[in-house]
Amino acid sequence: MTLLSSRRSILACVAAWAVAATGLTALPAFADNGKPIKLLVGFPPGGGTDAIARTLAERLKDELGTTVIVENKPGAGGQLAAQALKTAAPDGTTFFLSHDHTITILPLVVKTPGFDPAKDFVPVAGFATFVNALAVSGGTPAKSVNEYVNWVKTAGGGKGAVGVPAPASVPEFLVKVIGEKYKLDLISAPYRGSAPMMTDMLGNQIAAGVGSVPDFIENHKAGKIRVVAVLGGARQAALPDVPTFAELGLAGFEDVPYYGVFAPAGTPKETIDRFGAALSKVIAQPDVRERLTGMGLAVGYMPAEQLGQREHAYKQVWTRIIKASGFQPQ
Repeated sequence: MTLLSSRRSILACVAAWAVAATGLTALPAFADNGKPIKLLVGFPPGGGTDAIARTLAERLKDELGTTVIVENKPGAGGQLAAQALKTAAPDGTTFFLSHDHTITILPLVVKTPGFDPAKDFVPVAGFATFVNALAVSGGTPAKSVNEYVNWVKTAGGGKGAVGVPAPASVPEFLVKVIGEKYKLDLISAPYRGSAPMMTDMLGNQIAAGVGSVPDFIENHKAGKIRVVAVLGGARQAALPDVPTFAELGLAGFEDVPYYGVFAPAGTPKETIDRFGAALSKVIAQPDVRERLTGMGLAVGYMPAEQLGQREHAYKQVWTRIIKASGFQPQ
């Protein structure tokens, strides 16, 4: 081989490598023009949903090859974050990490939420289910539901306030059901997320709260509050000693809520699939899975179609419950 032919061969190899590299970088991009991905959260920093989002964002950046920023837009039970997602460009730079309240419940209890999940959003992937729970503050002597009921009857004359993370939420409906079950006059005290509710519970400003297990688990383990009952069909792995309400005679709430990621309508399917694949890898990492499980989540991957089916089924259940309660959308 002559020097000239050898040089041509080397140049040809370099050109072929450049074409291959170009092909690799031509994969569907999330961050056009170098923009990071925004992961919207509808609740304040410090709450359960925020902690979950930050745990996932930290690892998603490695799988997606770009910065993932958690952007808190608290207010109206996630309504502001949902409205922000609706107006976001469907270019793979904005996603919404949410549980059932904003996506499923809000449209059932608010006349004009400012968004329609069926038209304005597309499911990306689900990653966990969880249950709601009743917890009491450290200022009460109660260590069980029955002790809490007796305490309300003796200390409050049968009347009591119970914190909930958002108005017209599943926890608020549960407060009503619990009150009816135990013949108590319980009033819901709605907060702007679980973090401020927890602040008041830790300060003994409110004696009890209903929220998700992820909202309560850390302070329960620290002995600062006590989770006395959980919903769902089985006891929770993170709280094996805490009974279910079904065990206590309050059945009918075995359909558990979910956590998922959503994108603006019109987001390309290849972008949805790529984000979903990245999320699947992240929650499969042992330390991430252990951390999420420790927060009280039942971790399990749901692709876009399955998340959509899960949301639809959950909506049907709560449509019946809300109508039966006589609640009128505000």
